[in-house]
Amino acid sequence: MDKRTPPFVVCAVAVFGLLAAHAQAQSSSGWINAYRDTAARLIKAATADDFAWQRLAELTDTYGNRLSGSENLGRAIAWAAETMKKDGLDNVRTEKVMVPKWTRGRESAEIVDPPRHALTILGLGGTIATPPGGLEADVLVVESFNELRMRAADAKGKIVLFNEPFTNYADTVSYRTGSARAGAQVGAVGILVRSVGPVGLRTPHTGAVQYQADLPPIPAAAISGEDANRIARLAARGRKVRIRLSLDGHSEADVESANVIGEIRGREKPDEVVVLGGHIDSWDVGAGASDDGVGCVITWEALRLMKKLGIQPRRTVRLVLWTNEENGTRGAAAYADKYASTAMNHVFALEADSGVFEPARFGFSGSLAARNVIRDITSLLSPLNLAETISGGGGADIDPIAQAGRAPTMAYMGDPTRYFTIHHTPADTVERIAPEEVAKGAAAIAVVTYVIAEMPDRLPK
Repeated sequence: MDKRTPPFVVCAVAVFGLLAAHAQAQSSSGWINAYRDTAARLIKAATADDFAWQRLAELTDTYGNRLSGSENLGRAIAWAAETMKKDGLDNVRTEKVMVPKWTRGRESAEIVDPPRHALTILGLGGTIATPPGGLEADVLVVESFNELRMRAADAKGKIVLFNEPFTNYADTVSYRTGSARAGAQVGAVGILVRSVGPVGLRTPHTGAVQYQADLPPIPAAAISGEDANRIARLAARGRKVRIRLSLDGHSEADVESANVIGEIRGREKPDEVVVLGGHIDSWDVGAGASDDGVGCVITWEALRLMKKLGIQPRRTVRLVLWTNEENGTRGAAAYADKYASTAMNHVFALEADSGVFEPARFGFSGSLAARNVIRDITSLLSPLNLAETISGGGGADIDPIAQAGRAPTMAYMGDPTRYFTIHHTPADTVERIAPEEVAKGAAAIAVVTYVIAEMPDRLPK
């Protein structure tokens, strides 16, 4: 990327003073003014250049996608730990986690009747392989689990296509995780799932599939929205659609991985911890830039910027780059187990695992008293023009320790439509992310983290 000063830096510097003055006038509580100068320094440093974007590009260019158990992930973990030390972070360490290892292998699918048509597919994470040479069967198209139950007699010996259009991730992801179980219950021989995301450019989305011990596992793959629509239209016209599916996915014994941890040790209350981070693993397609390389980088930046500016808050700020979020969340479980005895000393937890696409915002989960404090803290972010903070902050990696310690939680969240269009796809690369989006996320997280770690009293539970 061009190393000249990005245009967004010029704009940020030009309007910073005006917006900061406006923010001071709008602050609802005088206590927050004590943190205004340091917040301004953090925002200015974060938006001064494209350092954070360049670090994200280094991660994704050099180490690529980072599936649990892969050589890529192991190399990325070692790089992160070494780079944290170069940044001057305290107590940098890796903490061992045993993770599952699944390998995709070769895969293909095609419509063989009517006219031959190659499908763009991705085997779902953890899928078993098809028989050698693949399997061939007619397709049964359904739009819901309920429709499959109603048409159970038609499903035996078929490849079932779940063609449920994407609404939002929470409502639609169950068709990915639960499809193989539902298909096995009615005697299907394979599963295709319409990708869990908006229609892209014939882009399939992978993600974990879940099997059930008392049901036979069956092969499962995702196909693009366009291919799902074509098959559904053909079936609606009364045409038989026959597909040949070949998957080579297989699982192996668990292997060693690690969470990566770095800190800024608190100057007065080092045993009280503000924890933040993202997950360093990704699926094995694309480069894991939005999910979740950028989350790792913008939370890491909070500590790097504080270190660079000589800021040492009262409490310890702890960065964790969790392993194995995508297909097991074993990193989160291992962290919660290791720090169970000090869970109540975790005063706040923040996760970035929803991208940085504009318009970005925070989500928050906590008591009314804590929400009021967060409202005042986020008044410092007026120069960044974030969308309004909403209810619902947390994440798969911080939730176990936060629940154990009853700590308030926060999430940095990018625009979900843009995020889920490339989520778990080959299109999840750094080119989709603008440097100013990375800088803005880093600045916002640095300010929130600093104030919560610095204020005299703990954030209310």
